[in-house]
Amino acid sequence: MAALDLITPAGGGTWRFPENEPLRLDSGAVLEGLEIGYQTYGQLNADKSNAILICHALTGDQFVASPHPTTGKPGWWLRMIGPGKPLDPQKHFIICSNVIGGCMGSTGPASINPATGKAYGLSFPVITIADMVRAQAMLVKALGIETLFAVIGGSMGGMQAQQWAVDHPERLFSAVILASASRHSAQNIAFHEVGRQAIMADPDWRGGAYAEHGVQPGKGLAVARMAAHITYLSEPALQRKFGRELKRDGLSWGFDADFQVESYLRHQGASFVDRFDANSYLYITRATDYFDIAAAHGGVLAKAFTGARNVRFCVLSFTSDWLYPTAESRHLVRALTAAGAKAAFVEIESDKGHDAFLLDEPVMDSALAGFLSSAERDRGLA
Repeated sequence: MAALDLITPAGGGTWRFPENEPLRLDSGAVLEGLEIGYQTYGQLNADKSNAILICHALTGDQFVASPHPTTGKPGWWLRMIGPGKPLDPQKHFIICSNVIGGCMGSTGPASINPATGKAYGLSFPVITIADMVRAQAMLVKALGIETLFAVIGGSMGGMQAQQWAVDHPERLFSAVILASASRHSAQNIAFHEVGRQAIMADPDWRGGAYAEHGVQPGKGLAVARMAAHITYLSEPALQRKFGRELKRDGLSWGFDADFQVESYLRHQGASFVDRFDANSYLYITRATDYFDIAAAHGGVLAKAFTGARNVRFCVLSFTSDWLYPTAESRHLVRALTAAGAKAAFVEIESDKGHDAFLLDEPVMDSALAGFLSSAERDRGLA
């Protein structure tokens, strides 16, 4: 079988839960008729012990290893998934689902509210990371899986992996948390607020009801993406990639994109608008801002993980990540250790910034492969 065939999704689509299986949210709201968009790769083994859930980051989706249906681009973590790679569909059953609040098949603000027949817009309830995980747990159970071999996530996906360990430790054998944090800092919240205000200041946002008017706040969403994208990179990476290189000979003496870095950011903003919903951006960024996993445990992070002593953890950070710096990962590892959990930690030397976990980082590949191999032996999969 060709390598490409081995990462063809084995299953997926949209899982629709009946109305008598609603999703109860932290806000107190209830979502009936929940839908979850998902993809699977590989086959579930006979004793259902090889399932891995990959949790995507803020603007990711379930197309982790297969072409994106809107952009046609390859899966966002294809370099990590495939025959002989750390996540191997020949031995793992890999699941990736679109978070609730998203816009790629899961119930979100762009979905139709059955009570009104119109898109939810801002009538969609505020969601949390715990709500996202609660929906994933429903999907995993519906797929007939009691215990996940691993849950893996980077950035916001790492928040979901932590939440899994706190809320469902009995259903989790191991967890991998990359470039993440146990709560949002004031700086994290500030950047998100800039993005949200850019969207809401766009005249086409129309109080969140833009779908009813057949428009979308593309300019605001693009600016939100541009601001956020800066936080995903490091200053050395920007300097190496663009420096002060001009887009054309000479300055325009105006406000066109003179510099290559300006052109790059404008492209990032414009292409994002083609695949993402503005209201989803508001809701998902708010979910990450609300994330503070110690808050429900008296502010003591170790207490949050006391039920996860039997879960094996791998925490990876990157030296140039200023969005979720290594200090955040060290704080998490200390808490895991204090809780009595087994936690491996690697700080990876990289100048690629926060997005390093999505890029070519051989040390990350080795660390992840080594951790999973060890866990497979402990699980009896090797």
